[in-house]
Amino acid sequence: MSLAVLISEREQFDLSGPLDLTSVDWNDPHHRRSVAACLVQGVYILERDRQEKREGPHALAPPWWEFFQFKLVRPLIDDIDCSIFGAIYEYSKSPTSPSDPLWNSPQYVIAFRGTVTKKDSISQDILLDLHFVQNKLHQASRAEAATQAVRCIVAASGPSRVWLAGHSLGSAIAMITGKNMAKSGVLLESFLFNPPYFSVPIERIKNQKVKYGIRFASSLITAGLSLAVKGPPLSGTRSLEDPFAALAAWVPNLFVNRDDHICAEYVGYFEHRKKMEQIGAGAIERLASQHSMGTLIMNAKGNREAEALHLIPSANLTVNTSPSEDFKAAHGIHQWWRLDLDLQSKLYMYS
Repeated sequence: MSLAVLISEREQFDLSGPLDLTSVDWNDPHHRRSVAACLVQGVYILERDRQEKREGPHALAPPWWEFFQFKLVRPLIDDIDCSIFGAIYEYSKSPTSPSDPLWNSPQYVIAFRGTVTKKDSISQDILLDLHFVQNKLHQASRAEAATQAVRCIVAASGPSRVWLAGHSLGSAIAMITGKNMAKSGVLLESFLFNPPYFSVPIERIKNQKVKYGIRFASSLITAGLSLAVKGPPLSGTRSLEDPFAALAAWVPNLFVNRDDHICAEYVGYFEHRKKMEQIGAGAIERLASQHSMGTLIMNAKGNREAEALHLIPSANLTVNTSPSEDFKAAHGIHQWWRLDLDLQSKLYMYS
């Protein structure tokens, strides 16, 4: 079977989508995760339709949202390469009361795709991937456009039934947007699939003692460097001046795969913070967990705009521990609507 056929099958909802979800229970975590993932896939296919000039009955994207009774309000266009990087969807149904089964459904979902490795989009997507590594993705026009679009939707409809969703690079865009909204007190339900975590892949180390030792040493160095660069926080002012603590009430849903080195470090990031609390070193880890050494070094050199975009105080972390065929499968969006996943979920709240 040719690669072209394989790609075509994965783009077609009737061949690779969750056809079993004919009735969505908005209280079921699997249903909510699956719908959010499919809406992100819809953005990928919107861009592929644009590149392949598939229109009207030949377009493959619409079933990815129409199957769940959403409509496309508008795509989000990158002003550099004119690619479609996001989409605003509206759900066709509305709840009538808190007892209505639709009460936990979204009214709007703003979804963002990740990197598309095709000639019409790869240059800009790779450039934004590099911006993420350099801790300056928040300065990109795509991130600014995403935040502006979400602010407009929230201003028009209110925040209670607005969802964010993204995959890979799109998760980073959604995380920046969610952070920006949370800073103004707007906490949006968020589904971040395979969110990138730029770090040495410590989580791949099998020896638990070695892994813990490296993380402990890293926490000490990061906390020390933070004190050297930024100085200690003033007593009694943490809740007012600490932007990291101010984000603690926002609890995005993070979906990571242990075999995906791009996002697997989130597992160690949250687990290590819990262990440091248990041994009485919580103050050190609270300081370390909101900074990266790379960002601190850039700050010390005078680049105050650098920000550790991937670090967040709280999250509902879901880990897919099912075996993956390869890295592509471990990092792909398609895994998140499968029924046969071995998932482990844990809530981490920043204190």
